[in-house]
Amino acid sequence: MIDDPLFYLAAIPAVVLTGLSKGGLGAAFGLAAVPILALVVSPVRAAGLMLPILLISDVVAMWSYRRHFSADLVWHLMPAAIFGTFLGWATASYVSDDVLRLVVGGLAIAFVARIFLLERAHARKVASGTAVGDPPPTGKSRFGAAIWGTLTGYTSFVAHAGGPPFQTYVQPMRLSPTLFAGTAAIFFGALNMMKVIPYAMLGQFTGENLLMSAILAPLTVGSTYVGVKLVKQIDERMFYRILTISVFAVGLKLIYDGAMHLFGL
Repeated sequence: MIDDPLFYLAAIPAVVLTGLSKGGLGAAFGLAAVPILALVVSPVRAAGLMLPILLISDVVAMWSYRRHFSADLVWHLMPAAIFGTFLGWATASYVSDDVLRLVVGGLAIAFVARIFLLERAHARKVASGTAVGDPPPTGKSRFGAAIWGTLTGYTSFVAHAGGPPFQTYVQPMRLSPTLFAGTAAIFFGALNMMKVIPYAMLGQFTGENLLMSAILAPLTVGSTYVGVKLVKQIDERMFYRILTISVFAVGLKLIYDGAMHLFGL
């Protein structure tokens, strides 16, 4: 695989998207990494290959946002995410890759539909004169944190696809772009570190995978720094528009891939 040009054609954009995602420019961008790599290697191997890449970019992102994150929100979501991670480890060998693609893709589309309906409802209120400005931010919910935190941990473990569940819960809070990106960086950095031992137990850290990760590491670091710089300069409305569009595009792709393989379409 190390001499296969097709591998690098898939791995380079996957790593760049991961870096931009970890830098804060849309947590959903990283969701595309495993499906892109799965074009040239198995989904299981793609997930194993991406974890060292994620850990490298996590270090860059966590350092960059060390003063800009909501510690309260991280602790609020973490217990459920840890449970979801354990659930993913316990069921990793029983869950079909295609079923997982459909589930994650469906969650992504449901998230976008929810955002669209909330914005439509608010626009009607603005037109009628009963509201002004952007939709009001939502607050924290124990029930919401339990559901979306568990889904984040589970999908993060089995496919590095925790972005959509995390965004579904956090995006309506309307954090500033820097605070949103920093909170995501610290949260997913901690979560990915917890995945190291279970992944090692599942035999994911092969010598070739680690060598591939080392070769791609400079690109990971560079693209993460680019993501950090862009987040600090981008307009808030544009930032959230990019988040939503990225989730929608990847959700459609996951549903398409899952349906094609599962139902032979």
